[in-house]
Amino acid sequence: MTKIISFESSADETSVAIVEDGCTILSNAVATQINSHQRFGGIVPEVASRHHIEWITRVLDDALQTAHVKPTELDAVAVTYGPGLVGSLLVGLMGAKTFALAHNLPIIPVNHLAGHIAAANFNTPIIYPALALMVSGGHTELVLMREENSFLVLGETRDDAAGESFDKVGRLLKLPYPAGKTIDDMAHLGQATIKFPTAMAHEDNYDFSFSGLKSAVINYVHHAEQKGETINRNDLATSFQNAVVDALLGRTRRALQDFPVKSFVLAGGVAANSQLRQTLSELLEQFPNTQFIPVPRQYTGDNAAMIGAAGYWNYKEKKFAGLDLNTNPGLDFELLES
Repeated sequence: MTKIISFESSADETSVAIVEDGCTILSNAVATQINSHQRFGGIVPEVASRHHIEWITRVLDDALQTAHVKPTELDAVAVTYGPGLVGSLLVGLMGAKTFALAHNLPIIPVNHLAGHIAAANFNTPIIYPALALMVSGGHTELVLMREENSFLVLGETRDDAAGESFDKVGRLLKLPYPAGKTIDDMAHLGQATIKFPTAMAHEDNYDFSFSGLKSAVINYVHHAEQKGETINRNDLATSFQNAVVDALLGRTRRALQDFPVKSFVLAGGVAANSQLRQTLSELLEQFPNTQFIPVPRQYTGDNAAMIGAAGYWNYKEKKFAGLDLNTNPGLDFELLES
């Protein structure tokens, strides 16, 4: 049994977890900063960094105590080194380096995006070749995995990420940050009375675009306000969410048709969206040879357990780093292709 302690601090969650063999979570301590950032309508990097410094040792102690694991029983330390906010990443990285140095443990560098996908193993083991739809606040990508720990980006967003568009529409509607869950709830109460555009629907690629949709929603709201019209916020939420899901569904269907795979992974913060999960589940019924493996809802957001899962992939391949490991805020899958 391989026990890995993992650190995650790429955005506004401070988290430390202990994961066994990449799939069994012994502990997953998470300190969220949502309340601190809500008044700003988004993450303030400097505030996030200060909170990470305040919480990193607390969540470390919590993870060890909950797992009933001593440092001497651990095999390695995994840590997110990118992508993310540089100040936030540095706190987790320094915490991981310090722990590794103190207990003579190897350091495993982990791509945050790989962590999101690896979290599917908390549901059921990923079967390869696999296709993953990674949808979060900063990334929207279709990724082909011909084998474990091998990533090839088929398509990505050319502008806003799906989760980013949810938050921007949420700010427009004066919804609490983060707005994804609220919009999802509102969408179940409304009707799709507004036709918003699905960008690049007829282009022959696997890329996404959500800036046009965001602009269309902003223009709709501004025009209604100028005319003194009352906006049905639930209908707007339904129409907006439908447009996002349609864009994700169209590209996913094309990729599934072009790349026969044994499993399909839905990962990232937006993977918690109930309409997206349901719609993709129905789509996968058209591909009976492909198993649908959504990341469990409680692990779709940023957390250290997913870093431990991806860290186990690197551990098996002996992909370690030294104490000179630095952050890479712009890291993407292209740097990890194999």
